[in-house]
Amino acid sequence: MTIATEEGPLRRGGVRPGERALAPDLARGIMLLGIVLSNTAFHLWAARRGPSGWQPVDGSWPDHAVQFIMIMVLDLRIYPLFAFLFGYGMMQLYLRQTAAGTDGRAAAELVRKRSLWLIVIGLTHATLLMAGDIIGFYGVLSLVLGLAFLRRGERALTWWIWIGVALMALVTAGPVIAALLQNELGTLGDADAGAGFKAYAPDEGNWLTAAGTRLETGLFVTFAAAPLTLVGGGYILFLLGFRAARRRILEEPDRHRTLLRRTAVIGVATGWLGALPAALAHIGVLRVPDDMQSESGALTALRDITGNAGGLGYVAAVALFAQWWTSRRPRRGTTTVTAVAAVGRRSLSCYLAHSLLFAPVLAAWGLGLGADLGSTTMALFAFAVWLVTVAGAYALERAGRRGPAETVLRRLMYGSRA
Repeated sequence: MTIATEEGPLRRGGVRPGERALAPDLARGIMLLGIVLSNTAFHLWAARRGPSGWQPVDGSWPDHAVQFIMIMVLDLRIYPLFAFLFGYGMMQLYLRQTAAGTDGRAAAELVRKRSLWLIVIGLTHATLLMAGDIIGFYGVLSLVLGLAFLRRGERALTWWIWIGVALMALVTAGPVIAALLQNELGTLGDADAGAGFKAYAPDEGNWLTAAGTRLETGLFVTFAAAPLTLVGGGYILFLLGFRAARRRILEEPDRHRTLLRRTAVIGVATGWLGALPAALAHIGVLRVPDDMQSESGALTALRDITGNAGGLGYVAAVALFAQWWTSRRPRRGTTTVTAVAAVGRRSLSCYLAHSLLFAPVLAAWGLGLGADLGSTTMALFAFAVWLVTVAGAYALERAGRRGPAETVLRRLMYGSRA
């Protein structure tokens, strides 16, 4: 199939079902469970917030256990996983086109068009349902990084990855080092969590008023936070995804087992240990000043920078599992793995479905149940929402159909002949 673009003809359409590898799709399916669980704190709009402004601090001991696990395992760890897989998918799209004979400019133009439409989809999603949308955010990042790096060589990618590491270390560690030298750790961050919570407007009883707040937040996240992420070196997960896709690490995990094992062990350990002080402080086991736990405090900075390693570790662990699975083909559990991978193949549809199932039920302008749930019951609700998307994705997989959002995006990218 040949599709015309402004830059020339595309030699093929999107990825075909038989071309998909298990590891990337399985990782995306598991990632969406992590995202929907991590986002639960947004919807507990009547809960008392801690210094971090993220997880609540009230509730029973099961609630505190859930909060501890969320902080150590999920918060600021799932989105680096998303960034890596996003970059991996971008490079896969580009390489599929060029391998089929498409000119590099035309292939890059296709990726650019995809990024622009993701920005539109993300802002629409933020305005209607979820101010914390990440589709538009990553759409901006993919637009800039796609233009700058899709057609660059390995050497350029390596240099810019190391520059990003240096920038991230400087931005993260600079204030901490300065405060340590001055013996003023209490100056790290603002313990007031109200502003960050109000930006998502889940406690607003009027949908239209809440939509205005969500749009304002969505515009900031998309067009201010994304460029700041680039300046601060937060692009390195994207570029690592570019490099990994060129080497087909997730498609051929058996060829990269040593790298994957080391990344899984070191990455997960670093991610969990880096979040452990914040988790202990949150439940009161570790006594530190509130400013150190705030959204810009030392403990949050430590969680953030080690979360990148944790995200990479999760990707590597899933790839190793996929390699073991495909080599052994166990009889039991085949449906489960297929269903979770089906979610990954329809990740955009399932991500948007989370908000469709969350916001009207939990927000104050809807049924308002977010005021009555705790961390444990909210986590159970989120898991049930994810299971609904698993069932839907599996049904579409059995029927040989794509997700509705993927179908629309595919039409927007490739035209009526997609």
